[in-house]
Amino acid sequence: MSITMRDVARAANVSVATVSHVINDKPGARIGDDARRRVLDAVAELGYRPNALAKTLSQGGSRFIGLVADAIATTPFAGQIIHGAQDEAWRHGYVLLVANTEGNAAAENDAIAMMLEHQVRGILYSTWYHREIEVPALLKQTETVLVNCYSEDDAYPAVVPDEEQGGRTATEELIAAGHRRIAMVNTTTPSPAQTGRLAGYASALAAAGIDYDSSLVFEAESAQEGGYAIAPAVIASGAEGVFCHNDRVAMGLYDGLRERGLRIPQDMAVMGFDNQDVIAAHLRPPLSTVALPHYEIGAAGVRTLLGLETITGSDRLHVTCPPVVRASL
Repeated sequence: MSITMRDVARAANVSVATVSHVINDKPGARIGDDARRRVLDAVAELGYRPNALAKTLSQGGSRFIGLVADAIATTPFAGQIIHGAQDEAWRHGYVLLVANTEGNAAAENDAIAMMLEHQVRGILYSTWYHREIEVPALLKQTETVLVNCYSEDDAYPAVVPDEEQGGRTATEELIAAGHRRIAMVNTTTPSPAQTGRLAGYASALAAAGIDYDSSLVFEAESAQEGGYAIAPAVIASGAEGVFCHNDRVAMGLYDGLRERGLRIPQDMAVMGFDNQDVIAAHLRPPLSTVALPHYEIGAAGVRTLLGLETITGSDRLHVTCPPVVRASL
């Protein structure tokens, strides 16, 4: 049976109000030294633990930060957003409350309402892939930071991956490996990743003095099947290396190249994107790629919410996507 404040009051022979004042160290409370000592002795003897939720609610705030996600808890690499946010929240004395809604609007509203009732410090709203969203109306009632997504009007601070920098870095790695005729297999799905990574690819070519050649840019389904299907066209283009929109496309391309007798990287260098460890590190040869910095995105979201990271005006905080060089270049 849990020990209550009333039990402590009975053991210390004081009122419940006196116990509350001592435990909460209420400023201005006139409590004698003897009564305070008896309360603290009773707390220690009985093993009383204050109800942290009741305490924080009575003080008009809490040490909780909410995170509402559409699916990231069930995606192995994007789940790092939760990990990063959790570690950063704990570092600053907060606990992360997580609700994974699987895109269910009713569940999402219930989760946000629950967090508002608990008077969270604020809420991180996250999606499992980088995209534009319509912000739930309930989020207007608290401080909100968008994580891995953004609103059309940029009315909320947002922390997102730097897709253009990532595309530039991927292409620069291929150039650094000595390749000049570099193809890109982009996705067919309109998204910040589609436009940003292509812009980065073009930027890296220009900086290296390599002409942009539209015949070297392909589009494919952003899955293994897409990479496999586009392999003949990539080979026919005469490319020496190829930057794939993501690691799944690269995995399919590996199969398509091998079926046609090409070796990686001797005959074709391959660069991925995402750093899905279950794919990239276990291909043969292991795939060079660019990491989506989900852990840091989650951590930066918490810092932004707490005012430790500044986003000015309608800008978004773009988090760097680092290269992970393995053996495919």
